[in-house]
Amino acid sequence: MRHEFEVSAHECPNILLRELKHVFPAQFKSKDTKPPMLAVVTCQKSAMDLSQFGTDADKEKDRLLERFMEFAQLVCTRVREREYWADFIDPCSGLPMLTIPANKVYSEVDGVELLLRYRYLSAGMCKILVHPTWGPAVYPASLFVDAPFEVLDEILRTVAQELESPQTEAGDGVKNA
Repeated sequence: MRHEFEVSAHECPNILLRELKHVFPAQFKSKDTKPPMLAVVTCQKSAMDLSQFGTDADKEKDRLLERFMEFAQLVCTRVREREYWADFIDPCSGLPMLTIPANKVYSEVDGVELLLRYRYLSAGMCKILVHPTWGPAVYPASLFVDAPFEVLDEILRTVAQELESPQTEAGDGVKNA
């Protein structure tokens, strides 16, 4: 099960920061010097191709959503306890979960494409992420923090141990630019 939940942390490149300014406008209003914004990308292996429609696909998406929400809530709570900012994206709506939503939604597929260089397929108006090992049987979801990498790394490791399922890739070059 550990290899079914991948977690990686990345310093947000400028192109992503420009988008995040519209997703989290209040976070970018302050002119105070802050650590770089970090993106935490999660990819969960699905039991089925998530480009499919129907009751089974909906149940699987709900299961993966609940798992991500538990992980993201724990991480964001721990980050905020240390007096840093953190929020996560509802993968269903693309809107922030902990701050007042703005008029911009965040695309999980675009984020994973940018940060992990995974490719995607187009299915009409939808983009379907293709994991290099799992193909379209993947559920991407992200959270964002302004904590230093070392603080985030410690929190990710602690939460991973507590949940006994997510695999952090720290030590394997998790700090990607």
